[in-house]
Amino acid sequence: MSYPTALTQALGIDIPLICGAMYPCSNPELVAAVSEAGGIGIVQPLSLSYVHGYEFREGLRYIRRLTDKPIGVNLIIERSSKKYLERVYAWLEIALEEGVPFLVTALGKPDRVVERASQAGVTVYHDVTNRLYAEKALDAGVDGFICVNNRAGGHAGELSAAALLDELGPLGKPLVCAGGIGSPEGFSQAIAAGYAGVQMGTRFIATQECSAHEDYKQAIINAGADDIVLSEKITGVPVSIIRTPFVARMGVQAGPLAKWLLRGRRTRHWMRTFYSLQSIWKLKRAAVRGMGYRDIYQAGKSVDGIHAVLPAAEVVRTFAAALKTGTAS
Repeated sequence: MSYPTALTQALGIDIPLICGAMYPCSNPELVAAVSEAGGIGIVQPLSLSYVHGYEFREGLRYIRRLTDKPIGVNLIIERSSKKYLERVYAWLEIALEEGVPFLVTALGKPDRVVERASQAGVTVYHDVTNRLYAEKALDAGVDGFICVNNRAGGHAGELSAAALLDELGPLGKPLVCAGGIGSPEGFSQAIAAGYAGVQMGTRFIATQECSAHEDYKQAIINAGADDIVLSEKITGVPVSIIRTPFVARMGVQAGPLAKWLLRGRRTRHWMRTFYSLQSIWKLKRAAVRGMGYRDIYQAGKSVDGIHAVLPAAEVVRTFAAALKTGTAS
């Protein structure tokens, strides 16, 4: 079955469903399984290399041995670290050399990525949370937007899915709904509302192919939307996580000194770097080793619709069936 939208037609995929890039959960087998089933999996470079142990190019080639269907790569182009940005642009060149057809950029202005991608005929969508950021990315020439709403896991936005659709629709680019969708019904409703696709993360963590620890998957299954809290202690800006006992003890508010440093024009980057370095290690330990290792589990309010660990292909098929039965019309 194929369901034509601007997203599926641009990427040559069957189902307008994206497995979003996740640190630390985007292992190659999960990315490949979603693409093979007719959606598209997105590679998160730090997860591929730091968590799963693949040199970036070899990791892409390993995924290619698992599936010949389209895959994507996520590039976070935050400009506070020159060394990191050089690494991002090296990943960009490798992705283009390896024939990756889809790039998802986040943070920063994606002009350099778009310029190189357009030369290779590669599609670029940019993560946005409001019209201001979307207009900046539009000026850079992106092909579409990943609209991160207030129900998303990780760095959630502030607007609802409906508000983002109203705000960004007039820009005339395809929009992908990101956040809060964990059920086939929610998926079909987003497409019916006018989104060209849906990006999911939390739903794909609770799959058999995802290498996350079973404790993480069970935490998602056991959680409800009210168990998702925003923590300032992960990266210095609010991040959606599950309220585990450890999170309850740790609290979610940054301390007075940290808040003051985060407000400073020069010091906020230092604090965000400090938080990020800590969180990279903590998130990896929790995802790989489970409870008892400072369990910080990123997740969105889509946990409400997730009740079992399933094969990734079954998730894609079930969501595709919701379109086929006409619930998206």
